[in-house]
Amino acid sequence: MTFENGREVVIRVRGLAKSFGSHQIWDGLALDVYRGEILAIVGGSGQGKSVLMRVITGLIKPDVGDVELFGHDTKTLSAKDRLDIETRWGILFQDGALFSSLTVLQNIQVPMREHLDLPQAMMDDLAFLKLAMVGLPPVAAHKYPSELSGGMRKRAGLARALALDPEIVFLDEPTAGLDPIGASDFDQLIRKLQQTLGLTVYMVTHDLDTIFTVCDRVAVLADKRIVRTGSPSELQYHPNHPWIQEYFCGARARAAMPSAARAQAAMRPLLV
Repeated sequence: MTFENGREVVIRVRGLAKSFGSHQIWDGLALDVYRGEILAIVGGSGQGKSVLMRVITGLIKPDVGDVELFGHDTKTLSAKDRLDIETRWGILFQDGALFSSLTVLQNIQVPMREHLDLPQAMMDDLAFLKLAMVGLPPVAAHKYPSELSGGMRKRAGLARALALDPEIVFLDEPTAGLDPIGASDFDQLIRKLQQTLGLTVYMVTHDLDTIFTVCDRVAVLADKRIVRTGSPSELQYHPNHPWIQEYFCGARARAAMPSAARAQAAMRPLLV
């Protein structure tokens, strides 16, 4: 295990660099993710937010740099150890990324079939339990992804991400494409699951409402590296980078702030 400031680091990234052709997206990127937190990764378009998630989970290889997961250097892991670690996280890609030819129940059971040796009846019971956890009715189990709304597809994808009772859940733009009410409901679901299950949540998002509502910390990706980490209020009140200033201190950010913080922000000019 690796600890930083008295907190367990479940993901540790150091010196990461990645290029696609002549375009370098990071150079010397460093990041720590602590157990039990909801961390948002934010940044402008083309900064490699989703790519970073894919590098951490092993779907893409970095050019240089080190990634530690649960204290293990991924470069030195055997194939078996790597597979064991992969069962300790779940991933929700944009729009759920469900298999279109499988029902919701079958989609949720895909990780179970790959990593567990369970009778079908037990997998059915577990899949229905995951459906209930994400707020979907039992009738959704036998529907195909094309028969679901966007919000239901995301919840079904989240149920699949929870199939193996993971310690970490990776979310890629979880509220993208949802209406404000649906996005708010999904935010509350994430927070409830995090608190109930003790999850660590690594979230790629641009949704300011999500950031101010449920995120404990934010990591800002700019200039080919993580330029700042801190709570949403810390980034808003003490911006140290032009992108942070524009993103966290503009009109949209003030509208997304909780009411108490918004009142405090409105008072700031009077207190200077």
